[in-house]
Amino acid sequence: MNISTYAAIDIGSNAVRLLINNIYETSESVTFNKASLVRVPIRLGQDVFADGKISEHSKERLAQAMQAYKLLMDVYNVQRYRAFATSAMRESQNATDVINYVKNASGIEIEVISGEEEAEIIFSSELKNYIESNQYYLFIDVGGGSTEISLLNKGKVLNSQSFPIGTVRLLDGKVNEEYLFETVKPWVKNITKDLSVEAVGSGGNINYIFKNSEKKEGKSLTVGYLLNQYKILKELTYNERIEKYNMKPDRADVIVPALLIYSSIMKFANAKQIFVPKIGAADGMINLMYKRSKDITK
Repeated sequence: MNISTYAAIDIGSNAVRLLINNIYETSESVTFNKASLVRVPIRLGQDVFADGKISEHSKERLAQAMQAYKLLMDVYNVQRYRAFATSAMRESQNATDVINYVKNASGIEIEVISGEEEAEIIFSSELKNYIESNQYYLFIDVGGGSTEISLLNKGKVLNSQSFPIGTVRLLDGKVNEEYLFETVKPWVKNITKDLSVEAVGSGGNINYIFKNSEKKEGKSLTVGYLLNQYKILKELTYNERIEKYNMKPDRADVIVPALLIYSSIMKFANAKQIFVPKIGAADGMINLMYKRSKDITK
């Protein structure tokens, strides 16, 4: 058996995550085993969507997080890693300065990826294991700054689009609910016209909702359930959500706009249920790195 250790650092609009996986290779199979997952609530999107750039305070916190992640990767003897940033860094006026600062402080170089690349990375995860050959699926990934939507069938992406609407952007009023109906709705209705569609959800908020639904892995949530959760949580204050549901502070505010986005997109597509596999951008990045390393050695 060959054992290697890969890592991915996902620098989103709402948080920064480090995923470390051990990869076990035999002549018959390849297994990805999660060794560590660390999440730091650095909300870059709050800076960028309000002021157009990352603040000095957030820049320093990001550099400190990267220093800590570098030490963790050293301890785990990580052989390969990539650090990538999404919508907040894409739109930040001082992205180059922040990236250079972080590299000098930690030795970690951050790549800024497009919305299309973000979708490709997620599709490189084990998502294919959840896709039935005959069923059409609408894949919905809601982040802090953007939402990626893709129509899938028979393991292929038939259509894909990244929209600049996310939980932090909605929360801070940088985009309103009308954007969903004026821009997202016609696109979704067009690509799903005359199709029977089910949804697949990705992102921290939908994973939180699924976990607390007490559904077994592999089961789905209904659009009615999401709408009911939306109504319940919307009526509560920020503090009440933390106290009643033991939510983390950086989850308690974004959970409501997240539920609005997921349930709205499902209604646009007439999707009655949504599956929530344990996948994410960091998982996809590690899978992508592994596949590319094998292509190089061929």
